[in-house]
Amino acid sequence: MTENQPSVAAVGFKYGFLFALIGVIYSLILMVADLGDNRLLSSLAYLILIVGIIVAMKQFKTANYGYMSYGQGLGLGSLVAVVFGFLTGLFTWLYAEFIDTEYMARMMEKQREEMIRQGLPDEQIEAGMAMAENFSGPVTMILGATVITLIIGFILSLIIAAVMKNQRPEFE
Repeated sequence: MTENQPSVAAVGFKYGFLFALIGVIYSLILMVADLGDNRLLSSLAYLILIVGIIVAMKQFKTANYGYMSYGQGLGLGSLVAVVFGFLTGLFTWLYAEFIDTEYMARMMEKQREEMIRQGLPDEQIEAGMAMAENFSGPVTMILGATVITLIIGFILSLIIAAVMKNQRPEFE
């Protein structure tokens, strides 16, 4: 008897897109409320990613008769993270480029004020600001968000997949 196994890619894209949409709405709220520079609130977006990975793995296991290998879980979580990172990075760039064109300037100014508050020398502040300016373009913004979220999602998936895996018995 052959069973139809669910596709890791289909489940990953579905839940990556769904939770990226939630992440975009959360980011929009932070940006409109001018709280985008609040590290604690911005970090809460990773809770959305964690929930997305867990829900995707649970859904995969349900569709796969309660089974999910460690590799399937790791791949699934990483795919959710890539989709999440790409779409939230794309949204951030679109928001900063077309909706609130002063958003990046405000964030850069807040970053400069924080460096001054820390007592950094002027040369170091200027170097930091120049580097931040280099990372404000569309490609670096989107690609950076995708890669960073992938790395974090991969690490989270290592842990979550280890907890949630349920290997199918070899002889059934």
